Order: sequence, then C-alpha cells, then structure tokens
Amino acid sequence: MRDCAILDFERSWWQLTGSKEAEIRARLNMSATRYYRRLGELVELPAAFVYDPLTVKRIRRHRDLRRRARYEGRAADPRSP
Repeated sequence: MRDCAILDFERSWWQLTGSKEAEIRARLNMSATRYYRRLGELVELPAAFVYDPLTVKRIRRHRDLRRRARYEGRAADPRSP
C-alpha cells in the first residue's frame, strides 16, 4: 500500500504547491532520505513496473543519466580534454 502511495506521489508531486521534501513528510509521514531510498528500491521491482510503468521508466532513465554523467565526467588523465 505504501509502495503504491510512493509511486503515486512521485508521479504527481510537481503539481503540489509546497516543497517536495515537505510534501513527502506531510503526505507519506517519512523523511526524504527514506523516501528516496525506498523509491530506488521500488523501481527495481517488477510489480512496481506493472503498477506504474511510465513513472518507473522515467525514474530509471533519470538515474541512468546521472550515473552516466558521473562516469563520463571522470577522465583517467585529468589533463585530457
């Protein structure tokens, strides 16, 4: 139940007026740290994908872009362009 609420929140949080962290605390009664940790776990579950494939794909895509940016941002030789 809570997992569905997390995915529902992530799908539509941008429509809310308050800050995301404050809305997480108010609506889900959990810290932002716990929320993001659980969200990261959720996107790996097949049941989460079945429940909300668009949100799960969006989160995975953003996560992969951040990972790629971190990886590509590091050069073996700092003097290389």
